Amino acid sequence: MHSKSSFANLIVAATFVLMLSVVPLFAQGARGPIMGGGIMSPPANQRPPGLEFVGIEQHLNADVPVDLEFRDELGNPVKLADYFGHGRPVILNLGYYQCPMLCSELLQGLVGSMKALTFNLGQDFDIITVSFDPRETTEMAAEKKRDMMKRYGRPNADKGWHFLTGKADQINALTQAVGFQYQFDPKTEQYAHAAAIVMLTPDHHISGYFYGVEFSPKDLRLGLVQASQNKIGNIGDQVLLYCYHYDPRTGKYDAVVSNILKLAALGTMLILGTFMFVMFRFDHKAAHGESGRVK
Repeated sequence: MHSKSSFANLIVAATFVLMLSVVPLFAQGARGPIMGGGIMSPPANQRPPGLEFVGIEQHLNADVPVDLEFRDELGNPVKLADYFGHGRPVILNLGYYQCPMLCSELLQGLVGSMKALTFNLGQDFDIITVSFDPRETTEMAAEKKRDMMKRYGRPNADKGWHFLTGKADQINALTQAVGFQYQFDPKTEQYAHAAAIVMLTPDHHISGYFYGVEFSPKDLRLGLVQASQNKIGNIGDQVLLYCYHYDPRTGKYDAVVSNILKLAALGTMLILGTFMFVMFRFDHKAAHGESGRVK
């Protein structure tokens, strides 16, 4: 009886812990998405002077034209198509190499998030960084690449991160395809632009946008798994994608309460089912043991 009672207490405690773990997730999902600065750009006529043409217009599921021509950091002519067809998702980053602040902060934030992932750049996913300033040179691209490779610090990553420059017409075609809007200020000779990265599938369709200069490793991982069409990641990532849904309004993955509760209910049923099975087996063996002693 003592063993049965201890086992029952253990099952009850495990079930209680499982339900407690659901409560914070439920609360998180109940709050709903939070709108932040730079997320979901307002219409052009509502933006302040000098920023009328700055923002992100999401083109989810749109096909990015891969016949566009650029030059890589070595000066070689390339097409975007060269970086697809390998079965890996691609992160597209638009900025300019001489940006005094925002672009460098975004790249450093991206590297920081990538270092927290078990996925390896060049093996599990690729990155294309494209300058939208047609005046910039391959030397600038090469210098920026050296800096990022040093910060990332993993071997062979240089094969997976490509820094491109190009002509105005090719740049415009790409930025328009992904809805990236920016504006040149002739007084400062700098660009006003949004801060975001774009997730692309292996067949060069847009799967999501992530805003800001720092990215949650969890969101980045889920974004890569989803963009890869489940070709990378593990069963745990599939469970998280079931429980978390990409919200284009925030550029983040928010908890889906109904799915979390379904999994919690399934977990509770499995625990209780296991408890009942073990207890029936225990009682069966105990009954046979008593009948054997009577004989």
